[in-house]
Amino acid sequence: MSLINPEEHQPPEPPRGHVRMVYLGPVAPHWEVESEFGDRAIIEEFRQRALARLVLLPPHDPQFRRNRERIVRDAERENLILEWDFGVPEEEVGLS
Repeated sequence: MSLINPEEHQPPEPPRGHVRMVYLGPVAPHWEVESEFGDRAIIEEFRQRALARLVLLPPHDPQFRRNRERIVRDAERENLILEWDFGVPEEEVGLS
């Protein structure tokens, strides 16, 4: 008898929303959160958590990489599409 995980056979749920993290530049505030679709309450809660992690961090700050990963995991848990807009290619920011 084999054990079957019912979650493996269900199609993935559609995304609950879309969020774009936009780098505004070297002068604080550094970040803005934009959304194209999704439940306003879910997006706003995500926005508050993300900005709390990024409020004083430009992309070249060593703490940014750790906090970015936390934001990515948070978006995955909330089933949100997450984009990052640095205004320049990520290679120029030093993230790749």
